[in-house]
Amino acid sequence: MTGEMKDDRVEVPFTGDERTLLTAFLDYLRGTIGFKCAGLSEEQARRAVLPSQLNTAAGVVKHLRWVENYWFRVVLCGQPSEAPYTQEDPDADWRVEPGETISGLLADYASECAASREVAAGLDLDHEVAFRGGRISARWVLIHMIEETGRHAGHLDVVRELLDGATGE
Repeated sequence: MTGEMKDDRVEVPFTGDERTLLTAFLDYLRGTIGFKCAGLSEEQARRAVLPSQLNTAAGVVKHLRWVENYWFRVVLCGQPSEAPYTQEDPDADWRVEPGETISGLLADYASECAASREVAAGLDLDHEVAFRGGRISARWVLIHMIEETGRHAGHLDVVRELLDGATGE
């Protein structure tokens, strides 16, 4: 990324127990989402530069907020879903609505990540809940969130480079 952007992502330790490493990698990737969006104008954050009109910087942030909500609050805690998507409109969590701003979406994402951290911290990695006719563990959710967030951080790499040429980890 450009030199003037402050990188305040967490350092991932080279050693540690499983929980320490899983949560550090996830927090690093969460920080990458904000880092990749830093300095974007509202117009840039909403601009589609890929064939999918939904895969904008702002759309990725909005989607990841609801992904965090689903896996930690809905799946692991059993709370009802408040996500905007429905069977009739499965992409609503990607669509940036009038009045939504990149700063607001990033704040919502940060708040949801904080709630997810709290949920994860309160559960043993082997904690299981019923899920889709079987069982799912908190460990699986953390690993999946590393994969999901990393994949979308990669999308933001491409989006950002196409928007203004900024590259970097």
